[in-house]
Amino acid sequence: MPKKTSRKYILYILAVMNFTHIIDSMLIMPLGDIFISEFNISPREYSWLVSAYALTAGISCILGILFLDRLPRKNALLFLYGGFAIGTFLCSLCTTYETLITLRAATGFFGGMIGALVLSIISDLFPFKERGTAMGILFASFSAASALGVPFGIYIAAKGSWQIPFMILGLLGVVIAAIIFFTFPAMNDHLQLQPKKRNSLFQILGNVIEDKNQVYALTAGFVLIMGHFMIIPFISPFMIKNIGLTQIEVAYQFFAGGVATFITSPAIGKMTDKYGIMNVFIIVMVISWVPTLLITHLTTAPLSISISLVAFFFIFGSGRMISPNTIITAAASTETRGSFMSLKSALQQLAIASTAFISGTIVTIGANGKYQNYNYTGYLAIFFCIITIYLVSKIRVAKGN
Repeated sequence: MPKKTSRKYILYILAVMNFTHIIDSMLIMPLGDIFISEFNISPREYSWLVSAYALTAGISCILGILFLDRLPRKNALLFLYGGFAIGTFLCSLCTTYETLITLRAATGFFGGMIGALVLSIISDLFPFKERGTAMGILFASFSAASALGVPFGIYIAAKGSWQIPFMILGLLGVVIAAIIFFTFPAMNDHLQLQPKKRNSLFQILGNVIEDKNQVYALTAGFVLIMGHFMIIPFISPFMIKNIGLTQIEVAYQFFAGGVATFITSPAIGKMTDKYGIMNVFIIVMVISWVPTLLITHLTTAPLSISISLVAFFFIFGSGRMISPNTIITAAASTETRGSFMSLKSALQQLAIASTAFISGTIVTIGANGKYQNYNYTGYLAIFFCIITIYLVSKIRVAKGN
């Protein structure tokens, strides 16, 4: 176990790495109107552009079940993040929809397992009683990506070209990979707990299915993502076409929401450790339904109101992820944590792909050029969130946490 100072250093570098990873995965969504216009594609084709990354990410996470627990964490991190950085850079060179969707799929193959590996490393380094605070810091990188990275990317895309943000992210990723290579320890304590005989994929899946606690945790993680992402792919296109915002004003929304959650995410993480997972989770979850319904039913609003609503959604939408992920990461024992996290990430990516496809099927463009049926995605989001509350209440902390 690294010293406390080393643990904090690793946590913050992982948060910075997560920062770039999240910007890459998020940037497709606020630039949706640009992609739809530039490539002359339908909402459903755009939803496939969002889903391409998630689908291959899910496939790679399933493969990761076999080897994430068999490799030093540092080696696996370098391989995955290096491939992700190169893929992101290559996306910046695309000029057609077909090429972009192909390279997004290739990037997703590497990027999908990054989340699982980061959660495994944090779970290895921080005991359960400290994990909520660590999760809060990690999720703050989501907020920072929203507040700084995504608005900056939107601004560059609006003023110049959508390719430039992906080029910058790819180059930044190479720099971060070099920092990891030269400064991170091997992080291989988990290898001592591995059985000598390797189980097959079906044996690993069978072991998970036999453990009701892991089944509850994985299902909860899947449904939670369904509830969270159901309205996200079309927030920006909806605000532009239906409410009348410009691409720059959309950047203001992400900036306001990101700044707010950068402050609130660590606070929610600390409250999770202090007041209990379910207490914090239920309160934050129920409050998050208010901006969900307001955004999806919006017909007209000044910029100040639209920014406030999106910021409100960011705060409680991001906040409701912290408490359940704290206990979900504790549902598996130390020796199987990497495989469990990989399967969790696979289901998470499948959930993102599914919600993008479902919302792309529900939402249509009317004769007036505005998006229709967006309100139904809000109803579905709340339905999935209600199911999540029940599932999270069934999860228990496994040994070694």
